Amino acid sequence: MKKPGVEIAVGIFIIAGLLCLAYISIYLGKINLLGTGNDTYKVKAVFSSVTGLKKDTDVKIAGVNVGKVTNITLDNYAAVVTMKILNEIKLHDDCIASINTMGLLGDAYVEISPGGSDVIIVPGGRIRETEPPIDLKKLIGNIAFGKIE
Repeated sequence: MKKPGVEIAVGIFIIAGLLCLAYISIYLGKINLLGTGNDTYKVKAVFSSVTGLKKDTDVKIAGVNVGKVTNITLDNYAAVVTMKILNEIKLHDDCIASINTMGLLGDAYVEISPGGSDVIIVPGGRIRETEPPIDLKKLIGNIAFGKIE
């Protein structure tokens, strides 16, 4: 005879395992199910090059995540990067946005160096000062062939 208690226990175990799998997938995939997009505002920055930068890349200040890159477009041969920044972070109009990499060969991200101005960038505004990423291939080539300037 089959015991119904064992079948119920196995069913509960399987459901618990599926719930754990769903939680881990959402957590690792950084999916926002609650749609809490109201706690951010958009800013743009124009770069001469965004080599290695991708959509959904982190935006950091002093190594702390303060936003995400939401879009990268081309406008008049320059890259326009749109970012969502947390509302509690107020960017000054003289801040500098630069593209850095995590380690020597790591992923690219946007680093914002805070400014000291009293003027705050409004939502939808633009970061005026930008620095493109360092081109390591070109730098290594220049060192190898003695063209250091």
